[in-house]
Amino acid sequence: MTSLEVTPEILRFYSESVDEADRLVTTADGRLEMVRTQELLRRHLPQAPARVLDVGGGPGTHARWLVEDGYAVCLVDPIPRHVEQARVTGASAELGDARSLTADTDSYDVVLMLGPMYHLPERADRDRALAEARRVLKPGGLLAVAGINRYASLFEHAAYAHLHKEQMKDSIGNILATQVHDGKRAFTTAYFHSGEQLRDEVAAAGFVGADVFGIEGPAWSLLAAAERNTGQSFRESSLFESVLTAARMAEPYPELLAASSHLLALGRRQE
Repeated sequence: MTSLEVTPEILRFYSESVDEADRLVTTADGRLEMVRTQELLRRHLPQAPARVLDVGGGPGTHARWLVEDGYAVCLVDPIPRHVEQARVTGASAELGDARSLTADTDSYDVVLMLGPMYHLPERADRDRALAEARRVLKPGGLLAVAGINRYASLFEHAAYAHLHKEQMKDSIGNILATQVHDGKRAFTTAYFHSGEQLRDEVAAAGFVGADVFGIEGPAWSLLAAAERNTGQSFRESSLFESVLTAARMAEPYPELLAASSHLLALGRRQE
């Protein structure tokens, strides 16, 4: 994807196939991602009422709690349905592309990119999005970028107990080899980062102090599999609390980044 157009697969996936507004609130592993993303961001965000640009913010799942925390949030997303949903959160919302933002230069204290990077399989597009984030940030401003871990699908489908099937094995093997999901089955077009790659891309874009955290930690696939294989909710359970504790305990150990489902990179625009 080198032109400023969203691929048809992504538009269809988020407009017709899934309701992104439900993803982080209806399942145990979604709640885990939400809780961990919140606590990691709150640890580094400036005090409210700082200005936050939520790029690729979807239906406003994160914008909602940021507004409730007192931040002035503007959300940008390429999916019309998401923009309509986001407006009820109290944030301003507009259609837009991470690679060509309408915001003024040096105008935001924080830029969140919790979705765009894994929907931009070409490095040139990811670099362009990061350059735009740097442009609109004030000197010293905070960038937070999420990526899908390169090995997430391996852990997920092993836990779902169907990785041994030949078609699934071939599909996951291709993701591991190429770091790209082609969008033909289940999920949409996506790029999968390693922690080192995500850190390097953020640093190469001119952000200082770049660091990467594992969001869900090493036991998230157990939580996802428990719900899928039993049909029961584990959102409020001792298993959830144990997996959340594992994520927190794993933080100081970079070798465990590869076991998390999502990665969160943080960096600052140089003063």
